[in-house]
Amino acid sequence: MEMVSLYFSQKKSEKIAASNRMPLTLTQFARFMKNSEPKNILIIKPSALGDIVHALPVLNSLRGRFPDAKLTWLVNKSFAPLLECVDGLDDILPFDRKGMSRWFCRAADFRTLRRFRQTLKNGQFDLVLDLQGLLRSAIFAKMTGCSRRIGLKEAREFAHLFYTHQVARPADSAHILDTYFAVLREIGVETCLSECQLTPPAAAQESLRRKMQEKQIPAKKFLVLVPGSAHAYKCWPAAQFANVAEAIHRQYGWPAVIVGTQSERVYADAIKANTSSPVIDLTGQTSIGELIALFDRAGAAVSNDTGPGHIALATGTPGVIIFGNTNPLRLGPYRRPECIAAVNLDKRGAEIKDTIEAHEIKNVTVEMVLEKIQLQLAT
Repeated sequence: MEMVSLYFSQKKSEKIAASNRMPLTLTQFARFMKNSEPKNILIIKPSALGDIVHALPVLNSLRGRFPDAKLTWLVNKSFAPLLECVDGLDDILPFDRKGMSRWFCRAADFRTLRRFRQTLKNGQFDLVLDLQGLLRSAIFAKMTGCSRRIGLKEAREFAHLFYTHQVARPADSAHILDTYFAVLREIGVETCLSECQLTPPAAAQESLRRKMQEKQIPAKKFLVLVPGSAHAYKCWPAAQFANVAEAIHRQYGWPAVIVGTQSERVYADAIKANTSSPVIDLTGQTSIGELIALFDRAGAAVSNDTGPGHIALATGTPGVIIFGNTNPLRLGPYRRPECIAAVNLDKRGAEIKDTIEAHEIKNVTVEMVLEKIQLQLAT
């Protein structure tokens, strides 16, 4: 809520009511789009890593429909390296959340926020898509001064008050990408592409090549494991990952390579303690660009529902993402059930997550994961 006070101190409440609380009708919006095709588009999706990967097809779809438009993406600066690996993006607008979070009591943070607000205004965007759907992102959309600000009808924290147009989730689908596609159709994008292309910088590819050489990792003949997550309920037991590593080594002769943040090394240690098959620990040793390059060279990947796992599938690598109470029908690989290991996969409804005990990640078996990964490797 810290940004609300700043915004309301700059705008009269009467003006906000007039411009934000009366969204355009579908007819008015269609006429608006027809009379003025966008040339400068801002996509707002600052976090998290996996959620950004889910939203990347929006970029490809926009580029196909508006080939000459300038496309800019507002993102948390820690995830900006991911967007540097994406084709078709003209500009990246990094958002330093920590650098402005205490604007109300620190002069430096206040100045950072003011500069960022001016940067948004100077962008002269003629279309803003807020795919985050939170109050902060909606305020950023309003700060641009753009007259066409589209957001999700299911946005939280009263974010919808700052949009000129709201788009509802399709009734026949729970997946977030279908909601994004609904947004695109509202602005005249008839062909929505579900793929995205990730190409790491040459420096990251070379750095990763050297690390693989040093660790004696054979290209296309290793299994990547992603056993960590920011949330404990998303973490499959380390002993289960160890069993998968052992089974894959027994069948294919592949070593396992573990990736994650430095703080997730504890998972790597637990996996190594539970298997006699070869395990190589790269936790805390790969940048986002190197991670993409690693997945591109991997034989397969097994991951919790976390950013690196979704990156792995975006590279086209055979892989399985393990889901617990988070709904794979909403946030899982798009139309790729062969890449999902979960209990009651087809009976989760539309909620983001549930508290059903049977759906807990510990109930996903090693056999379920191996079946999915072996099926992909056999084709």
